[in-house]
Amino acid sequence: MFLSEPIFRDCASLHWPLQSPNEGRSHFETDIIGNVRDYGAMAEPTLLVTGAGGRLGRLVVESLLESQAGSVVATTREPQRLADLAARGVDVRYADFDQPDSLLSAFAGVDRLLLISTNQIDRPGLRLAQHRTAVGAAKAAGVGHIAFTSVPAPQPLPEAALIDDYFWTEVAIFESGLDWTILRNNLYTETILQTLAYSLATGEMPTAAGRGSRSWVSRADCARTAAAVLAGASGRQILDVTGPETLTSAEFVAVAAQVTGRVLQPVAVSVNDYRRHLLASGLAPMVADALVDYEVATARGYTGVVSPAVKAWTGRTPADVRSVLTENRSMLLAA
Repeated sequence: MFLSEPIFRDCASLHWPLQSPNEGRSHFETDIIGNVRDYGAMAEPTLLVTGAGGRLGRLVVESLLESQAGSVVATTREPQRLADLAARGVDVRYADFDQPDSLLSAFAGVDRLLLISTNQIDRPGLRLAQHRTAVGAAKAAGVGHIAFTSVPAPQPLPEAALIDDYFWTEVAIFESGLDWTILRNNLYTETILQTLAYSLATGEMPTAAGRGSRSWVSRADCARTAAAVLAGASGRQILDVTGPETLTSAEFVAVAAQVTGRVLQPVAVSVNDYRRHLLASGLAPMVADALVDYEVATARGYTGVVSPAVKAWTGRTPADVRSVLTENRSMLLAA
């Protein structure tokens, strides 16, 4: 059954109360929908990370291994690429989101699953179909809790395929009957590095975001938060995963200029000109289109939120833009 309008609206916009894994937990705990869970009696959970061959997925697996949170399963279309993780005790399994039977096999015996959004954004509808298949396979396999890496304030926007995919994936998870945690990650600071290096060489950084702001967050902070949530979240909740501050494009440019010592000025452009700039910097068309979607979302005010999620779940203050750019200063100046 499709979600009724009131529930549909609440699930899309409501941020459930933030709960850290060690906050207020007793031997028995009642989750947000009233289910009583006996955490003291639970055996070591089996935790699965999809897309473990990607940059975010590998960082999540590394974090799980470091924290010894449970038995770790990593899925990928190319298991041979994760031989190093297998040697460290990770159960590496083959999984192809275009082959439902492979997902049923890969998800067998798993207690908790992190669904990392796939990178199939070159064909409209493909990624959403993959996500829906994965959610169905998780339910069929008896997975108890699913976490999903989403974006800030996703909406049904057919003209913005990236945002649209996230929205309908969240809906599929809400309708699954499983417990879930939605991780609405703000834009990774690392995604701008290539374009920023190009802009530093020209002295101008085009923006179509107007006065909109975003709370850039490092990929490592997102990975550590996802690992902690995968190991410890209960019930149903939506978490914004953000950096410690919001920055407008002008403020971001000012920080970049200070870190690199280069002259850099923000230049307001149209969305089409912004896309042309991204392509000129060397980004693939599908990546440029995704960043354009984020830029439009920022202009509309959907990304300017700061949340305590990273600190609450990891115990670490999230890295700010200045620290990430400083860490990558040599690369930025080499362009």
